[in-house]
Amino acid sequence: MGKTLIAYFSASGVTARAAKEMAEATGADLYEIRPAQPYTAADLNWRDKQSRSTLEMNDPASRPAMAEQAADMGRYDTVLVGFPIWWGVEPRIVDTFLERYDFTGKTMIPFATSGGSGMPYAQQHLQSQYPALSWREGSLVNRGAAEWARGVLGK
Repeated sequence: MGKTLIAYFSASGVTARAAKEMAEATGADLYEIRPAQPYTAADLNWRDKQSRSTLEMNDPASRPAMAEQAADMGRYDTVLVGFPIWWGVEPRIVDTFLERYDFTGKTMIPFATSGGSGMPYAQQHLQSQYPALSWREGSLVNRGAAEWARGVLGK
């Protein structure tokens, strides 16, 4: 594989730690998918039916704005896309990222962190939402992120 980008969204820092560990272990570039309006603790209260995260996740068309552009995607052959699992799938800000850039011809590998959900449904959701992208099987990386990344990237 050629040049790799690890693009991740992290609400609480857990996914960020995993992404940084993977980048350090593999030499991949790192990009944080940051929302233009940062999430507050109240925004992330999934028990509140009116919280920002709940409203976004209940609206399949929601696409929160990103704070900044990513590096030139043309430089990368492989993109690892990381996120915390929300409501069984990727947060809507990840959809914003996936729809903003042209990933044609790139190998896409999802990874996630979660306190209770597994990766299979999130993987299926990504593949059904973005069928034109070349997805490889991803993984939950609550532990062993560096080892998993080295294995999946052959490093």
